[in-house]
Amino acid sequence: MRTLFGLHLLLALYSLSGILSKLASQYSFMSEGFIACYGGMILVLGAYALGWQQVIKRLPLTTAYANRAVTVIWGVIWGVLLFHEDVTAAKVIGAAIVLVGVILYATADSSQLPKSADDGDVG
Repeated sequence: MRTLFGLHLLLALYSLSGILSKLASQYSFMSEGFIACYGGMILVLGAYALGWQQVIKRLPLTTAYANRAVTVIWGVIWGVLLFHEDVTAAKVIGAAIVLVGVILYATADSSQLPKSADDGDVG
């Protein structure tokens, strides 16, 4: 269970790369703001890559990839919190479908997890 929690924290971090990319696009190329946002995006992706390697050591690859869909939900959350975007009915329905799919897949796949993967820790 801790591994899945760690995976979802890692995916929240990963979703920040899209935020930093969007912020970088608001600055002129090679300005200080652009370099800061783009550099932050590279750091986030580097941390994500290291964490992802730890996750796939502890979870079946199919489970890990299925959970990556949760970044859609994080995108909606970050859009509302940071960019004051509207949450439409279509976004809520889409996020709910993604969340239900991830939960169903994780529940069905949890019976196939090795015992150590359920107790593992990301990091």
